[in-house]
Amino acid sequence: MTEQELSNAMGTFGGTVYRLALCRMQNAADAEDVYQDVFLRLLEQGASRWDGEHLKAWLVRTTLNRCADLGRLRRRRGALPLEEVPDMAQPVDEAAAELWDAVGRLPEKLRTVVHLFYGEGYESGEIGALLGVPAATVRSRLRRARAELKTVLGGFDDEESVS
Repeated sequence: MTEQELSNAMGTFGGTVYRLALCRMQNAADAEDVYQDVFLRLLEQGASRWDGEHLKAWLVRTTLNRCADLGRLRRRRGALPLEEVPDMAQPVDEAAAELWDAVGRLPEKLRTVVHLFYGEGYESGEIGALLGVPAATVRSRLRRARAELKTVLGGFDDEESVS
């Protein structure tokens, strides 16, 4: 992979990698480390012939794996509260800030599927393939996450369908 191809990949998918890493790690410094490691691995991959969707899937899977690798380090040191995360990751309005805070308090498995489904636009089957779980498990996690968020945020009793 050339430097130009790497630069293009970072410009196109860098935000996705960083947001997913931040969602999983709950720590801006760890998210930045994951971001750097993922793109260094991409440079070593020689992935210049991959199409956009294959590249994005590889980046998401590699980000998830790297976050899991760094999970032990995160447990050893304190996590940065979401209020202290740089402005680029902060929601714009107060309602979004409250929702972001509530999503940040979900267990990691639920937080990840919520981010991939709502934040990145993946369907449950695609998320299942990325996480190595059945699509039904993804839908169950989304349902549990919505229920927890409804309880925390005081939502209504209307259940929406998941694709």
